[in-house]
Amino acid sequence: MTAETRHSFLDGKIKRLLIDGRRVESASGKTFASVNPATGETLAQVAEGDAEDIDRAVEAARRAFEGPWGRTKPAERQMILLRFADLVEKHFEEFAALDTLDMGAPLSRTRNNRRRALGMLRYYAGLATTVEGRTVENSLLGGDFFSYTLREPVGVVGAIIPWNAPLSSSLWKIGPALATGCTVVLKPAEEAPLTPLWLGELALEAGVPPGVLNVVPGYGETAGAALARHPGVDKVAFTGSHITGQKIVEASAGNLKRVSLELGGKSPDIVFADADMEAAVPGAAMAAFSNSGQICSAGTRLFVEQKIYEQFTHRVAEYGRTLRVGNGLDPEVQVGPLVSEQQLERVTGYLAIGRQEGARPLAGGERLTEGALGRGYFVPPTVFADVRDEMRIAQEEIFGPVISAIPFTDIDEVVRRGNATMFGLGSGVWTRDVGKAHRLAKSIRAGSVWVNCYQAMDPAMPFGGYKMSGYGREGGQEHLEEYLNTKAVWIRTDL
Repeated sequence: MTAETRHSFLDGKIKRLLIDGRRVESASGKTFASVNPATGETLAQVAEGDAEDIDRAVEAARRAFEGPWGRTKPAERQMILLRFADLVEKHFEEFAALDTLDMGAPLSRTRNNRRRALGMLRYYAGLATTVEGRTVENSLLGGDFFSYTLREPVGVVGAIIPWNAPLSSSLWKIGPALATGCTVVLKPAEEAPLTPLWLGELALEAGVPPGVLNVVPGYGETAGAALARHPGVDKVAFTGSHITGQKIVEASAGNLKRVSLELGGKSPDIVFADADMEAAVPGAAMAAFSNSGQICSAGTRLFVEQKIYEQFTHRVAEYGRTLRVGNGLDPEVQVGPLVSEQQLERVTGYLAIGRQEGARPLAGGERLTEGALGRGYFVPPTVFADVRDEMRIAQEEIFGPVISAIPFTDIDEVVRRGNATMFGLGSGVWTRDVGKAHRLAKSIRAGSVWVNCYQAMDPAMPFGGYKMSGYGREGGQEHLEEYLNTKAVWIRTDL
């Protein structure tokens, strides 16, 4: 291990599974490498969980749910989550560096995640004491019945997260589950498992009882599939591709477990001629280039009003060329590598498809291979002009720093074309006209509409998709509802 990749969690030991409060070997004894995508260097060997390990983890989670954790008071869970948040804050700089090492996002991004990550945990801690039922005045039965509802935790949650934001994705699943009294088996992505494993250790230190949070790294087709179909799991919370989401829905049918899905997108980002150009140019650029485009709601379909199309797209391309690409450990770097060689092949494949379909690259368009960048998985910010709606680069999620720029002439047209996708996760509108902004906000079929901004996030606001971008919400009071069941209680009072 080189000097620049030394980290307190990277001690040269195999990173084992966390089941029932203990670090354990995988049942198979197999391991896989966690690789730094900026250098190709192996950071650690990680135990490879499979179906047998998922069985052990689910059993531990069930014992905890039916045991001591099921008897904890909301205020106790709140204090545990607050202690957990304090520990994450204490080690936050190390978490930021570990995310950068494991999946490539620049420190400039992972460090800026502090407020959101800590805010999420403390927000859910606050919600732990707000779960309540209601008394109901029966509409037909009259006064001889007293009726009320109870809100109860769903039970054992199988949480499956992606690699593009390991810290935030983990906390987005752990926070509401623990706040409501559920227990969790967390399956991190094999491309970036290190942060979730360390979070599991800190949770124990914060007072989370053994079995309440279990972390089982492994591959989707083994560990992930086993978790999705497991009869002992009451709910699956998944973030990832729509293809995997469909498989999870199929796997859930065995015991009709609850499912929430936060899936992919091909989000329209719409720029009108009356927009503030000084805000819209960098805003539209970073809507697609941030995190190397590895964001599910990235604004990758850039619709620009015809009268400013050439000027605006060239300015976005020029902005992309000014962004510093490189190893994310350099605090000056703004765009890091793609997460893996497989992802690199996917994105460069789409770059070739775009050219073959007749799109015109204004910036980027090829893998970076010179010097140190050649050892990693780097693609520069790319802007394609002359894109038509039917092109694959305009319809399919690339998950790389690639903008497809498309001209439009009026509102009705851009609404129709913006909605002409199987996805519906995010969207952006850039205009000074408040009436136009409200009209677009109502007309776009997506779970989030950002006006004169992009990717604004807050724990109090719900996030999720329409159509093939999934169902269920993360964030806000709506998120807590995903982890609760409602029970109706009837008491006859005239006996």
